[in-house]
Amino acid sequence: MSAPAFFEAPARAEAAEAVADAYRDAFGETPEGVWSAPGRVNLIGEHVDYTGGLCLPLALPHRTFVALSPRHDDVVRVRSAQEAGADWEGSLAEVGAGSPEGWAAYVAGVPWAMGHEHGFDAVVDGHVPLGSGLSSSAALECAVAIALADLAGLPTDDAGRAELAGACVQAENVVAGANTGGMDQAASLRCREGGAILLDTRDDSVTHLPLDLAGAGLALLVVDTRAAHSHSGGEYGARRADVERAARALGVPDLRAVDPADLDEALARLAGQPGAEVLTRRVRHAVTEIDRVARTAQLLRAGRVREVGALMDASHESLRHDYEVSARELDLVVDTARAAGALGARMTGGGFGGSAIALVERDATGEVAAAVRDAFARERLRAPQFLAALPSRGAGRDA
Repeated sequence: MSAPAFFEAPARAEAAEAVADAYRDAFGETPEGVWSAPGRVNLIGEHVDYTGGLCLPLALPHRTFVALSPRHDDVVRVRSAQEAGADWEGSLAEVGAGSPEGWAAYVAGVPWAMGHEHGFDAVVDGHVPLGSGLSSSAALECAVAIALADLAGLPTDDAGRAELAGACVQAENVVAGANTGGMDQAASLRCREGGAILLDTRDDSVTHLPLDLAGAGLALLVVDTRAAHSHSGGEYGARRADVERAARALGVPDLRAVDPADLDEALARLAGQPGAEVLTRRVRHAVTEIDRVARTAQLLRAGRVREVGALMDASHESLRHDYEVSARELDLVVDTARAAGALGARMTGGGFGGSAIALVERDATGEVAAAVRDAFARERLRAPQFLAALPSRGAGRDA
């Protein structure tokens, strides 16, 4: 059987020119510029960004491109280079909670959240797999945000990017109606090439950490299970409500405040609460996951990337059993990759479908991918898609 095919990111210059051409076809003129923002993969730190936790994402080479020109009125016109007829046109006055619906919410919601009074014309071309759990929505938001900030002369240093990330989160929470945290937008805007970021979600501060996979002879294999995945579903919101209710029951501002050494005591205090069994599992995941992120950061600082695998394994087991956000396809990837020699594997992203990652020997990447592909075929599941996670830089102007 042939080697598994990998979903490759296009060359940025070629992708930028392609979306500029699409803009010319749509609007009959050359765009003011082209900007792009990456998808992200989270090395570790899942479902803790909304409870004061730590996350460790990196930006992917796969990006969403936006060709854009400002307007002098409040009209926004958006076209998709990939899907004919998926257009939206409206005024900023129409944008608000739940409006517009669909993918246009992730575009029109950004100027609304940034407080812009003038609209724009834009064509979008995405190269982050949709529904993969690799944050195609944040890539879209952040590409629009960096374009508007650039054109308006707003700061695009790290502090400025932190503000833009906040606006993108507001757009996603309010306009798109997806009650997510801020990890995705922080990664898409603030990551640097060759590293990951340690994001402290309490204050949105970022510490840049090295992630020299090639130097360690390793690769980070991303497997898009192609199983349905959506942040706007009720299960994601239910998990967030669980941890917020648990924090109130424990009398703490967030679950980051629970020291891992005091976890057993905290869990005992939940006894007698309505739904105590569920809350116990949710709290155990959050507290141990935040601790795993801190330990992973220490390993990266020390250049001990290989030792991260065991923490990835533990993270997945916690997400599978305590947080209950995995899926059949995700578990199959993780179990198969481990059996094929991966140093560690885990689901990544919101779960309920989407993607998983495996830390593998670089020379064995194809072998592990083939094992996963064959396992999916045996289970008669839709063939997965493979990507290589090369730590890349955040959003910026391309042309």
